Amino acid sequence: MSALTGDGSGSRAIVFGVALVAVVTGIVVNLLGERMPVRLHPILVLLGTVLITVAIHWLPGNTAAVTLSSIYVFVACDAAFFFSTRVTGLEIAFVVVCCMVVLGTRAQMPWWIGVVPAGVAVVVGVVVMILARRAAEADIDVLTGLLNRRGFDRLLNAEIAKAGRLGQRPALVLADLDRVQMLDDHHDQPTGDAVLQRVADTWSNLLTPEQTLTRLGGDLFAVLLPDTTEKAAVGLTDRMRAATPSGCSAGVTSWRPGEPASILVSRADVGRYRAKQAGRSLTMLESGQRCALAEELRRAIAADDLEVRYQPIVNLSSGGKVVGVEALLRWSSATEPGLGAIGVIRTAEEYNLIADLGRVVLRRACEDAVGLRGTVGDDDFTLNVNVSGLELADSDYADRVRSTLCATGWPARQLVLEVTETQLEAESKNAIDNLNALRSTGIRIAIDDFGTGYSSLSRLAAIPSDILKVDRSFVATITADSPAPPLLGVFKALSKALDMEVVAEGVEDAHQAAALADLGFSLAQGYHYSGPRTVQAISDELREQRAVATHNER
Repeated sequence: MSALTGDGSGSRAIVFGVALVAVVTGIVVNLLGERMPVRLHPILVLLGTVLITVAIHWLPGNTAAVTLSSIYVFVACDAAFFFSTRVTGLEIAFVVVCCMVVLGTRAQMPWWIGVVPAGVAVVVGVVVMILARRAAEADIDVLTGLLNRRGFDRLLNAEIAKAGRLGQRPALVLADLDRVQMLDDHHDQPTGDAVLQRVADTWSNLLTPEQTLTRLGGDLFAVLLPDTTEKAAVGLTDRMRAATPSGCSAGVTSWRPGEPASILVSRADVGRYRAKQAGRSLTMLESGQRCALAEELRRAIAADDLEVRYQPIVNLSSGGKVVGVEALLRWSSATEPGLGAIGVIRTAEEYNLIADLGRVVLRRACEDAVGLRGTVGDDDFTLNVNVSGLELADSDYADRVRSTLCATGWPARQLVLEVTETQLEAESKNAIDNLNALRSTGIRIAIDDFGTGYSSLSRLAAIPSDILKVDRSFVATITADSPAPPLLGVFKALSKALDMEVVAEGVEDAHQAAALADLGFSLAQGYHYSGPRTVQAISDELREQRAVATHNER
């Protein structure tokens, strides 16, 4: 346009300079692409407005200047379509001022000449803004104001396309609230809606501007995390759960280069399902990456390179006689030295290794227990093995246990499987079916860490279980300066009313053991008797115990 204008006041050199700045800026923006911070977008549009204004001022010929002012419409359209209402209003107001001033101050042009192009820019900008807002409403969840499933799908596809170009690894969290449906069933829908709105507000405050929370429907939410790690995503779910009174179950995964959005969502949903089956208020990682610790654990399981230690369970009424042992997993990791049993279990659960790990530990424990039974010569000697909630959720878990017992020769009636109270409280159909099937073969079920969960008495009576293991936190309150807490007496009375055995965990000294015996506890476990030991150490202790008993009989 500058080259074709006739002679007149102005400077083609300045206009060509403006054109050069515009071209260079456009090339830079195109090269930067998604790396350009979003907060710079309004500044770029503002820069464009300034360049248009400078070009109009220095362009030779009034006709060309009026013609060039039509480009202000593009500024209004950009702002109306992409920016918030407030920013759009400011950008359009700046366009009106620039248009009126630059045209009104040109020689031989009336002051009102800028009204038409400025008015067109305003009208077009407002129309585009209204249409853009209405189109955007189709992507917004009316209840929470978050993106809905349609908006989530659009955003996820865009993020994956961006990640493919820039070599990034976005992560996805799918989380649902654990007890919102119960509120809807027992109260009214507005109550549940209010909870969803509070959760949406609370979780939104936990995110950075680059992270996006969406509501996919019901009580199911998704969080899209651009270019992050799976560990960071899991940490975010822990903060989300801590901020939610009802708790939440979450599945976490990350994008693998080349895979479509549907596969990413399906993998996160599998993790969410596993979390709900395992006891709720948990996070399960369905990793899209190879984890060094998980690979090391996988190799250790395949090579049977795991240790199982045993902690004695004693009879208080018979002077501390060992009547059973609890099998406890131990593993030394080269990747993470000092990793405890809880960390091993969590890694196995997150990377779908828990079934193989549980199978190896149960088989090793049964084989060792067969040898211990030969040493002690006691047909009532019991073996306690801990079970993960994810194992119980497998429909074939009971069959796997029966196969292990058949292969090792350990009697079903001498096996006790320990599950935590919260795992049973999940009310997973597979878990309850497995427990009933196991009990029908003679295997007994112990509720571990009893007293730390949230079971009601009526619910506890319906749980397929035979033994209560009182959490060590209650035993720890017994000191020489204070009497036994009343709750211990309640637990003992409860076990008697339900016709269940009761075991006190965490006994650390003789005073605690005596106090428990006075309350009527017959079984106990803790470092006062022994810590976790090798099978050979336990065998030697049992052999010595048997020799003492034989000597006393003589």
